[in-house]
Amino acid sequence: MQDLELKDIIKAHKRISSYIHKTPVLTSSLLNQKLGHEIFFKAECLQKVGAFKARGAMNTLLWLSEKKMFPSKVVAFSSGNHAQAVSWASSKLGLTSEIFMPEWVSSIKLQATKEYGAKVTLCRHRQEAEDKAYNAKEQGAYLLPPFDHDQVICGQGTACLEAFSQVDQPISAVFAPCGGGGLLSGTVIAAKGKSPEISVIGSEPLLANDAAQSLRQGKIFRWDKSPDTLADGAKTLSVTQRTLNYLNRLDDFHEISEQEIIYWTQWLCHFLKLHIEPTSALAMASAIKWLRTQNSQKSILVILSGGNMDPKTLQRVWSQDHLGGPPFLNLSL
Repeated sequence: MQDLELKDIIKAHKRISSYIHKTPVLTSSLLNQKLGHEIFFKAECLQKVGAFKARGAMNTLLWLSEKKMFPSKVVAFSSGNHAQAVSWASSKLGLTSEIFMPEWVSSIKLQATKEYGAKVTLCRHRQEAEDKAYNAKEQGAYLLPPFDHDQVICGQGTACLEAFSQVDQPISAVFAPCGGGGLLSGTVIAAKGKSPEISVIGSEPLLANDAAQSLRQGKIFRWDKSPDTLADGAKTLSVTQRTLNYLNRLDDFHEISEQEIIYWTQWLCHFLKLHIEPTSALAMASAIKWLRTQNSQKSILVILSGGNMDPKTLQRVWSQDHLGGPPFLNLSL
């Protein structure tokens, strides 16, 4: 397996640029003032399908077209955002798609996947969804995985690449959440390709810390069933050897509590006036941990991975109000 490079991310961006949104990079002057640092947010919550996943799905299908390998049917397994992305990209390119999803999936993500055009098959759990997708592959369909594919990784990495072109000053560190590791792998390639001096820091829920355990053990740790975390974009069963290869290049990796996830989901919605999902809050919580260790003012990039949150998750996030007092009272969490 040959390692991907910055040039591969650049090719992917050229390939997909006419299909996706060039999402904005936003700042909050109040947040910057409170922290004493400058934070740039890449708002992938405003991307097609409401998440960065649109980049990887579209890039893979366009790459297949270039290689004269265009499939007649595409299948995928997903807990939500990748499902929408594959459904959207397939329909956009005139392809039939079927998505296998665990039955606990977000109702909003389920309905959106159907509306984009895919057939959806609900499964009892994540492992069954994966098994059925691989069975469909054996019967001739093209399996487009959520992260374990070079062209998916290249597509996801275009979010970071694009952000660098939108920020007119040097970036010291980049923060992105980790589910299966596709976004984080692409971010590492893009950021380190631009400058090896840029720190890249990943994060995942403490309750879904398979990547952290894999990094510590030097081998893949896999859950038997989907972990219970509000950050449904990080409820993957494991990373893969492909993504772990790139995660090993990270400068740090943080495990984030559910309380921190809720806290930063609320405050980011307030500061940025955006609708973001809890998985996006992982990167902000991680940034805070890193900034606490810095002795000088920094400019950093935080990738907000998505904005799809169903009413049940929304209710859990806002069951306790963290906005009633001044922010940052619980930075010592």
